[in-house]
This record gives sequence, C-alpha cells and structure tokens, in this order.
Amino acid sequence: MISIKKFLLLLVFVFIGLFLTSCKKNDKIKVRLAEVTHSVFYAPQYIAMKLGYFEEEGLDVELVLTPGADKVMAALLSRDVQIGLCGPEAAVFVYINGQEDYSISFAQLTQRDGSFLMSREEIPDWNWELLKGKEILGGRAGGMPEMTLEWVLKQKGLKIGRDDPTAEVNVRTDVQFAAMAGAFQSGEGDYTTL
Repeated sequence: MISIKKFLLLLVFVFIGLFLTSCKKNDKIKVRLAEVTHSVFYAPQYIAMKLGYFEEEGLDVELVLTPGADKVMAALLSRDVQIGLCGPEAAVFVYINGQEDYSISFAQLTQRDGSFLMSREEIPDWNWELLKGKEILGGRAGGMPEMTLEWVLKQKGLKIGRDDPTAEVNVRTDVQFAAMAGAFQSGEGDYTTL
C-alpha cells in the first residue's frame, strides 16, 4: 500500500512539474508578416526587428516579401501569413467582390503613398508638361502606386491612357511592381514609379 502512495505522490509531482515548465514565458508566438515591397517607409519595423523589440514581446516575426498588394491579400486569405502590409485597395477589392472572408485594415503605417517618379536622366527644370508624349511604367492596374500616379497626373491636367502609346501620357500597367525597377533599367519606359 505504501508503494502505491509513493507512486501517486511521484505522479502528482511529475504533473506539477510538467504544468509549471509548460508555462514558461520563453515560448514565442510565430507571426508571418507579408510586405508588399522593401521600402524606407517600413524602416521603423526593420529597426524594431533588428533591435529585438518583437522578441521582447514574445513574438517571432518572419518577414516575407510578397510583391504586390494582390499577392499579400492572397497570402492573408489562404492563411499563409497572419499580417500583411499593403495598401487598403486590396481589402476593398476583396470586399467588393463579395468574399465572406475578407481582411480587416487595423493600422496605418504611412500617411502618404511611398511612390517616386523617376527619370533616366537628371532634369534640372522639370515640370509636369515634360510627361506629354512619354511612357511611364505605372505598375499593376488598380494598385496603389498606379492609382496615385494617375490621380497626380489628372490633378496636373494631363490626359492619361492606360497601355495606349497614342495617349498624351501612356501609363503602362503590364509590369508588376516588383519587376518595374529591372524593366526600367533594361530600357523600358521613359519614367517609372518606384
């Protein structure tokens, strides 16, 4: 009878030991975060990762480059990632298309679109009229960089044609955002957004 009591007491201590060791704070929560592009606008996040701020909060953040807001949204909806950094247009497109499972925008990382209009050469006296008759690599149709570019061009009174070489300003939408720098370097377009 004594050996059964000792066995039960040992079993109780084993369960208590297992319970206490499983409650350690060292367990980190794995979070996969998709970003649409590597950009200086996400510098606070990169710094926080480098300095270990996420780890201090118990998070193991894996950064995944997912070029294009549409691809970030696909990764979110397929549950490949838990957080996606992209413009709000991706969530709007999913919602408008009647998806029952759509993302929720919960934070603002930037206040402005982070696109730049780049030329091949320095233009000392640049003005918007110089874009007439030119071709701009704008990115995916409906993407935030392309929509911002079109809005600015219209604000400046320019007539835009999408993928139309005869337009006053031809905005090409056939090059994915992630490929635009390479396409521009290889000679495509007179200008590009980056």
